[in-house]
Amino acid sequence: MTHQDFLQKAIQLAVDNVKNNQGGPFGAIVVKDGEIVGQGVNRVTTHNDPTAHAEIGAIRDACKNLQHFQLEDCIIYTSCEPCPMCFGAIYWARPKKVYFACTKQEAAKAGFDDQFIYDELAISYEQRKIKMERLSSPEKLSPFQTWMKSSERVEY
Repeated sequence: MTHQDFLQKAIQLAVDNVKNNQGGPFGAIVVKDGEIVGQGVNRVTTHNDPTAHAEIGAIRDACKNLQHFQLEDCIIYTSCEPCPMCFGAIYWARPKKVYFACTKQEAAKAGFDDQFIYDELAISYEQRKIKMERLSSPEKLSPFQTWMKSSERVEY
């Protein structure tokens, strides 16, 4: 299969998801060595889960199937340019490449506009619309200190 074939598969997952009334118009697949190892569709409204995006689902499915927390040597194909959350998840998963069909501007025209999140990321936490406040604690570093001392930690 070609890159175009895999991208079409992601697009078809998105179309089918809408036609089946299962969620939003987004689909994604993960491919390793020419084989689909994970797939996902948007299930935000059907699962009542704001994190149930296609790319997140595809990453989770692929990691489960590959029995690893990273997607090295994998390619993600997605029906739309990833949102900020999926963008972060993709970077944490570390695939070698992402191919997408629609742009974030095209998604915005369909009512899926994430620009406000990009804007919020660019300002200090004190100025964000959802208020964020740092609270101090004498134990604040203990999770990191415990991690650094652990001989069982798995670096990622």
